[in-house]
Formats: sequence, structure tokens, C-alpha cells
Amino acid sequence: MNKLISILIACIFFVSCESQKSTKIEKTDVPINIMAYYVPREGYMPDQLPLEQLTHIIFSFSKVIDGEMQFRNAESDGILKQLVAQKEKHPQLKVMIACGGWTADGFSDAVFTKESRSKFISSTIDFIEKYQLDGVDIDWEYPAIPAGGTKARPEDKENFTLLMKGLREALDQLDRPQILTFASAGWKRYYKNVELLEVMKYVDYMNVMTYDQAGGATKFATHHTALGHRSLADIEQSPLGVAMTIQNAELPEGEDLWEPQSAEEIIRFCVEKGVDPNQIVIGAAFYGRGWTGVPPEDTGLYQPNTGPISGGTSYSVLLTDFTEEAGYEKHWDPVAKAPFLYNPTDSIFVTYDDTKSIKLKTQYAIENNLGGIMFWQLSSDSKDDSSLLNAIFTEALKK
Repeated sequence: MNKLISILIACIFFVSCESQKSTKIEKTDVPINIMAYYVPREGYMPDQLPLEQLTHIIFSFSKVIDGEMQFRNAESDGILKQLVAQKEKHPQLKVMIACGGWTADGFSDAVFTKESRSKFISSTIDFIEKYQLDGVDIDWEYPAIPAGGTKARPEDKENFTLLMKGLREALDQLDRPQILTFASAGWKRYYKNVELLEVMKYVDYMNVMTYDQAGGATKFATHHTALGHRSLADIEQSPLGVAMTIQNAELPEGEDLWEPQSAEEIIRFCVEKGVDPNQIVIGAAFYGRGWTGVPPEDTGLYQPNTGPISGGTSYSVLLTDFTEEAGYEKHWDPVAKAPFLYNPTDSIFVTYDDTKSIKLKTQYAIENNLGGIMFWQLSSDSKDDSSLLNAIFTEALKK
């Protein structure tokens, strides 16, 4: 009898453990995709990542080298293999590769002819097969627009479509489903230089970079990753509003007018263009942008600056270094649905996403039937329960 009881207890314990494992996996069944771009950093390797809170992780970056997809850094090979191996513990996870990135050249030449496109596409398939990946994200910044020293030509517009078509056809030949995405800009001029609806026929998702709405060279302190839309009329009395109004008056007829940028506005724009909301992934920033020499009027918002601040502004650094003790006051813009920091002593303004704005972006994605939320990038997050990823994940589970 004692032996029988022992067996029954062991069975109950086994079932209980399996149930706990099962529950953990079921928790990842969130109503939207949660996609992380990931740049490896010391102390945050694949076995240390909160992968149970993700649906997709996009390893960043491979590059276009000699017309082919390759790693520039040899150590990336081993780290990507470690990341793919984590799928044994996290079967819900899709591991992808991002090719390109800011200042990454080579796309325009690689897709210029049928032969060069075939070469690049073939190398991409070989890359995916080598690492047994679940898909690829093309981060070409930007077709037909020279940026960050990259080559661009008018033919990029059509060639980008041909690239995505060729990739889709090649990926569909593999023996397992493949995800094809691309990173798109969060401003309207970009969409004049891609055949948007044609491209969307071949991709699963468009990851809209609804961050960097203001860069280091921006002459005014403003939001860089705002969700909520504010019209130019709303800020016309501010220094930024005055500057935009003057610039608009000098623009040639037909040019896009300067206006405050927001995730809501660019997503509305894409949907009105005919993009299926289910294919749109909203972007969040796990880093900030800041400027010096910002006067105190309106706690620095929309005021001129004298240049970008030096040093890192990852979310983890913002939590530890940009504190009230260091002189920073935290403010919330209810229209832009975004936070910002202002240091009146040092005249520094910082724009970023926090847990509140991240939750609002997650709600927005769900309520508007978007394909999901993505962010740049995972290694910049805090490594505790106050992390931005945890805020996204817990908010998504409420729905």
C-alpha cells in the first residue's frame, strides 16, 4: 500500500509540474505580437533574456557585404546560435534576423539588377538555413533616400518591391513557415519612395519606426516617440511651431508640410493608404533623446536647444542617472501621451518612452487591430519587474 501511495504522490507531483510548465507557455499567448530587436551586450546574452514575454526576437544586425547577407562581426555567429537554441525552452518564440540598420549601405547596389537581387536573395536563404531561423527583417534606411551616407537611386523604389517579392517566393520554398518583415520610417516622405501596397502583398508585417521623430540635430526640444497626435495649430505659438510655420510658407507647392509627428498620425496615414492594420506593427523606444541649452519656458517642451547631450540614454540608464536627485523633473504630456524630463539647473530636456506610454501604445495596438508592438532594443531595458517589456507583456495579458 505504501508503495502504491508513493507512486500516486509521484504522479501528482509530475502532473503538477507539467501543469506549471504548460501555464507558463500559455501566458505567452498574448493577443498581439510582441517583437524585440536585440543587439547583444555583455551581461545580457541569450540565456539571460526574458524570452517568455516575446513572440518574436529580431537579432540585429547582419549586413549587405559584397552583395550578400553576412555578419560583419565574427562573434555574432555564436551568439545567434545560442539564441536559436533557446527555442527549446521557449517554443512560442520566433527568431529572426534583421539585415541593415542605420548607415548600413549596400542595398541599392544589391537589388539593382535581376542578377544582383538573385545573389542577395540566395545568400539570405542560405543564412536562414544555416541558423534555422524563422524569418528575416529588411531594415533598409531608406529606398531612394540617401541617409547616413548610404547610396540611393530612383530605381530603389521599384527594386525594393522586387526584392520583397523575390524574398517571399524564395522563403515559401523552405520546409517551414517563414516571416518576412521590413522596418519602415515613421514619417510621410518615406512612403513616397516605396510602392507601399505592392510591398505589403509579400510581407507579413511592416515594423513602423515610430521613434526618432526628433534626432540629435533637431533644433528644438520635442517628443521623439509620441503616440498622441498634436497638430501644428496646437503648438503654433511655441518656438517650434513658429519655425515650422515659417518653413511651410517657403516650401514649393506639393511638398509635405512640416508638422509635429506621432505614431497615431503615421499609422492613420498608412491605413488610409490602404494598408491592412493587421500588418502594421507600432514601434516603441527603449532609449531617450536629449538636448542641452533648453530654456525653462513650458518646462522645455518645443523650445530651442544648443545641441544633443553626451552619453547614453538607454532606458536602464535613464532610471539610474536621470533622477530627481540628479535634478530632473518628470513631466507628462497628455496630448502626445508621452513623458519627458527637464533639468532646470542644467537646462537639459530628455524625451523617451516609460511604462505608462508603453502601456498606452500596447492598448492602442490592440484596440486598433494592429499586428503588434515592436521596440528598439531589448538590451537597453532595465532588467527587473519595472522593465518596459514587462509593462508591454502585462498590459497585453489584460486584454
